[in-house]
Amino acid sequence: MIRFLKALILLPVAILVVLLAVANRHPVTLSLDPFSQEAPEFATQLPLFAVIFAAVMLGVVIGGVAAWLAQGKNRRSRRRLRREASTLRYETERLRSQNGATTLPATLPSQQVRTF
Repeated sequence: MIRFLKALILLPVAILVVLLAVANRHPVTLSLDPFSQEAPEFATQLPLFAVIFAAVMLGVVIGGVAAWLAQGKNRRSRRRLRREASTLRYETERLRSQNGATTLPATLPSQQVRTF
C-alpha cells in the first residue's frame, strides 16, 4: 500500500521534472558579478533547468540546516533526560540489590491489578 502511494505521488513529480528539463534546456548566462553587466568576471553558460534544480537543492539544504539548528534545544533536552533516566535506572537496580528483591515491589502501586 505504501509503495503504491509513493508511486502515485512520485511518478507525477518525476514526469514534471523531466518536462521542466526538456522545456528549459536552452543555455542561459549565470553571472555572479553584479557590477559589470556587459563583460562579467564570473559568468558561465548553463541550461536553465540546471540553474533551477541547483537553486531548489540549495534551498532544501539551507532549510534542512535551519531546521536542524532550530531543533538543538530539543536534542539537548532529550540527551539530558536520557542520562537522567539511565542514572535513575542504575540507582533503582542498586537499591533493589542492596535491600533484596522481595522488599521492593516490581511495579508501582498504581500499576498493580486489584481484584475484588
